[in-house]
Amino acid sequence: MIQIGVDFGGTKIEAAALAPDGEVVARLRTPTPATYDAALAAVRDLVERIEAQTGQRGSVGVGAPGSISPRTGVMRNANVVYLNGRRFREDLSQALARPVRLANDANCLALSEGADGAAAGARVTFAIILGTGCGGGLVVDGRLVEGGDGVTGEWGHIPLPWPTSDEAPGPDCWCGQKGCLETWVSGTGLQRDFKVRTGRELDGATIIADALAGEPDAAAAFDRLVDRLGRAMAVICNIVDPDVFVLGGGLSNVDALYQRLPAVIAPRVFSDGFAAKIAPARWGDSSGVRGAARLWSPGEAG
Repeated sequence: MIQIGVDFGGTKIEAAALAPDGEVVARLRTPTPATYDAALAAVRDLVERIEAQTGQRGSVGVGAPGSISPRTGVMRNANVVYLNGRRFREDLSQALARPVRLANDANCLALSEGADGAAAGARVTFAIILGTGCGGGLVVDGRLVEGGDGVTGEWGHIPLPWPTSDEAPGPDCWCGQKGCLETWVSGTGLQRDFKVRTGRELDGATIIADALAGEPDAAAAFDRLVDRLGRAMAVICNIVDPDVFVLGGGLSNVDALYQRLPAVIAPRVFSDGFAAKIAPARWGDSSGVRGAARLWSPGEAG
């Protein structure tokens, strides 16, 4: 029996089927529709096409932005806003005529990389998505940890730790708080910080490229990003003490992060040493869909 994973993103929906050995045996994608009903139909059609292509029925796991409230059963905090307030998992189950498991996209990254990716064999894995926002997911002994309120890993909405005088109280966050980590440590946070300091508006990729080329303002912005990210990762070390940090998202492709972060983290960890591995996601952009598929075990009925 195949495991089908669906990665539901803001611009595209991707579906892939994993064989029991983890090999991807089919993959399809489609643009994310503009309405809820069309989105349900799009996921159903992708799954049906995957099953027709492989000749097998599969379990279905979905990685989505946001999460399901354990109190109400409806979606919340999704940047695909038409998902919010909907019983997305139940509606997908009805459309597909089978149970569906759903988890936050950062949790799926953690599950994928902990199973057979950059954190394979690790006891505690903390996965970080550094993209438009700043997400996280936690896997312990191969099992996803979601917590009683379903918000484990939502470190993007803790305050930036050890703030300097010019960082407090911090900018407004869309969640209603001030100074959330996501407003500093993300692609959009990098752009905002650069504009505040220089008055110039550049996209994150350009800022990084200029920084690596030695342009002073961009290099200073990247220095601040590394320092802020390292401070935040030290907090995670002091709470869950991961063996491995796995980084995904656009900023995870910057090699200099892996070279510089340990020196920022180590002095702030309440220990006599810092030994956690920091690595890019082995499966890159495919980690989300692989992790969604692994919400079911091989051979488990979907």
